[in-house]
Amino acid sequence: MVLIMYSGAVAQKTDTLKICSPSGNICVKSWVDNGLQYQVLAGGILLMDSSVIDLEVINQRALSSDRKVRFSPIKEVKEQIIAPVPEKRKTVKDHYNQVVVSFKQPYKVEFRVYDDGIAYRIHTLFKDSALVKSELARFKFAATPSVYYPAVKKRDDADIFHTSFEEEYPLRRMDSIPQGTIAYSPVLVTSIEGYKIGITESDLESYPGMFLGGTGTTALTGIFAGYPLEEQSTGGLYSQMKVTRRADYIARIQGTRTLPWRALLISREDKELPGNDLVYRLGSPSRISDPSWIKPGNLTDEWIIDINLFNVPFKAGINTASYKYYIDFAKRFGFDRIMMDAGWSDNNDLFKIVPSISMDTILAYANEKGVKLSMWTLGMTLDRQLDSALDQFSKWGVDFIMTDFMDRDDQKMVEFYHRVAKACAEHKIMIMYHGAFPPKGFNRTWPNAVGREGVLGSEFNNWSNRVTPAHDLTLPFTRMLAGGFDYEPGLLNNATEKGTRPVAGVVTSPGTRAHQLAMFVVYDSPVQIFSGNPSEGVLEPAFMELLGNLPTAWDETIIQDAKVAEYIVTVRKKGDSWFVAGMNDWKQRDVVVKFDFLDDAAYKAVICKDGINADRYAADYAIENKEAVRKSDTLKIHLAPGGGFLIRLDK
Repeated sequence: MVLIMYSGAVAQKTDTLKICSPSGNICVKSWVDNGLQYQVLAGGILLMDSSVIDLEVINQRALSSDRKVRFSPIKEVKEQIIAPVPEKRKTVKDHYNQVVVSFKQPYKVEFRVYDDGIAYRIHTLFKDSALVKSELARFKFAATPSVYYPAVKKRDDADIFHTSFEEEYPLRRMDSIPQGTIAYSPVLVTSIEGYKIGITESDLESYPGMFLGGTGTTALTGIFAGYPLEEQSTGGLYSQMKVTRRADYIARIQGTRTLPWRALLISREDKELPGNDLVYRLGSPSRISDPSWIKPGNLTDEWIIDINLFNVPFKAGINTASYKYYIDFAKRFGFDRIMMDAGWSDNNDLFKIVPSISMDTILAYANEKGVKLSMWTLGMTLDRQLDSALDQFSKWGVDFIMTDFMDRDDQKMVEFYHRVAKACAEHKIMIMYHGAFPPKGFNRTWPNAVGREGVLGSEFNNWSNRVTPAHDLTLPFTRMLAGGFDYEPGLLNNATEKGTRPVAGVVTSPGTRAHQLAMFVVYDSPVQIFSGNPSEGVLEPAFMELLGNLPTAWDETIIQDAKVAEYIVTVRKKGDSWFVAGMNDWKQRDVVVKFDFLDDAAYKAVICKDGINADRYAADYAIENKEAVRKSDTLKIHLAPGGGFLIRLDK
């Protein structure tokens, strides 16, 4: 498992360390030559060549300045993580081989090699605090691959590091991406002898997030935002802090600490990617000693449809009557909570509740119905009023809040995420971040952080045609590699490819009704938000009862079949029940569902699938029941263009 060509374990230029995964399929070779370099192989195929690791610290020697290193003995670790909030599975197997490269200077580099990927991180061992000038994380590929690359579009009023992390994932040849172009991670690299590699990070704390910059070659390089020295408020309805001056260093760090993991998720088959939980495994263990109070679930939200209710005896809007209507809807169809989204208070003062709302009336009504309230907050306002606001939410019995419009991941903003999650945990409040970077292991460290946006999702149907079924089918293989996301599915106005267009107040989703339903099972998110119009939902009670009673956290996840940007079939287990969901792009296709994951019992099945006319009328669906489904059975299902299906199986 280890080959050290220079006996005594002190490496010179030509010396090479080799460490392989427990199965021996994935291997890393590392050596010192103008910095620490490494190769990655899978199945004997060279995937990455001469990739470089380095760290430059102000008033210290760089990691690359030391040409003498020592390798620790290879250590095999075989553990289990019990997830308090299981996005993919309750029991997470953590099995890897590990080696630590120690430098004469105060640095170490730790490698972990798994059967589904590799990771490394830098340790610093300074006596005093330090300023990190730059980190070199260069990922060089052996072939000329393509990459699903969500390039950041620079805003006119801010630098390129201000982003809401909401872009498409177009497939581009890597060597066509010029210097100066950056994308947030994860990205997915493909076309390397059939292998795919997801590049991202984990355990991001008190350090800036890693973007991946083009080089015009077959390499990507880590790019990091400079430390914010000066900020100013943008003003306006959704005010946020904009950085107006950055330092010539990226982080102020404690002298002795570990930096974030650089993670490579490796797959031979596309279906191996959506179920990969390597990033979660690499996150720091939970800092909540008793997480029993954390109760994720499903809820409604009114923002996307602009509270455009109908067939009601009151004027719809941000008012008491509308929220009571949402509470009744949630109670009827099995939702745990309703969200009171932007507008319930002055965005800049959470204690200035708008006159059209009586919180006492809404709270009493929600308590009577057994439905909880969730509250939206502006990130800058929550930061300023954090303790007093959380005290107020606790008095109201609110156990879940959203905060929004951060749109950065420099060191100062990353520290905000941890500070807020810790404060919320002290109040036994769950939190979802919008205008946010992907979780990247944060959800393991703070399991009360049950939701994250950072995705081009349903809200974009309000004003664009950027969301497509192919985009929906790219997300499980890209964005979801770094943790769950809040897409906010469930739109009930559905359209064909020709009929998709943004219409204010009547939001239309591309693809079929069953495509929207399938997202609730295909996408990881411990809090799933139904964004459709409840006035439409009450007209279709059988559909809403199926949707409203779906679990959001899972005992096990199996990806039965999948192809990036084309289709997926996902199997999930919750208790004694199983759920199977599938989605496809604009190309219609047939899929065959195998039930070999079942035990020997007979299961009753409820099947929601595209209706016979869904290719022309995308809201067409059919709900069928089967009395006895067994593990030896199979089921052929036709998916319309932009289609989907969902099967619920109960003993």
